[in-house]
Amino acid sequence: MHTLWTADRSRTRCRRNHAGVAVSFGVGFGGREGHAGGFGGDTFGHHGLRGGGGGRGGGGRRRVFENDALRLVLLKLIADEPRHGYDLIRAIEALSGEVYAPSPGVVYPTLTLLSDMELIVEQPGESSRKRFAITDAGHAKLAEEKAALDQAMERLAQLARRAERVDPAPVRRAMHNLRFAVQQRLEKEGADNQTMFDVAALIDEAASKIERL
Repeated sequence: MHTLWTADRSRTRCRRNHAGVAVSFGVGFGGREGHAGGFGGDTFGHHGLRGGGGGRGGGGRRRVFENDALRLVLLKLIADEPRHGYDLIRAIEALSGEVYAPSPGVVYPTLTLLSDMELIVEQPGESSRKRFAITDAGHAKLAEEKAALDQAMERLAQLARRAERVDPAPVRRAMHNLRFAVQQRLEKEGADNQTMFDVAALIDEAASKIERL
């Protein structure tokens, strides 16, 4: 079995929220990263998808890719056409059926590492965004690790297929109702700090129950 990467394997810390589920009024349903389901024992590890929270049986949060797999996906997308970081995030999100998008805090350091390893090279341009193209060494790495890359791309395809089977419309409706109810209550005469605490406690309780589903 090939060793995927010989460079520094230090891991980028994942940002975590405290509640696991964030209710953000005025923002559409879904977060950037959260629960990935019961996957394990392959190229993919912990901490990842939209939503947040642990799986059944105390699995905790899971991320979609281990670092090596994400590097291969980024390298493959750059091989398809030169891209900058934002393009890559959007491309991965599209491939996953809008379910998963890696954070800039993971993508940009990974691009720096790929560049340091001379697998990609920055292209000159007038834009302030760094646009990268693949090198001959990068093409060789993709050929060498084709099986791992195929597995990573299939993971994204699995997420997209799962997203097609899940209709989030009822949750969007419930979120809209919650937003309206909170605004109506807090705008009523007599709403004070205790009211704020009571509303927050109810939302926290709902979030905790959702996490345990």
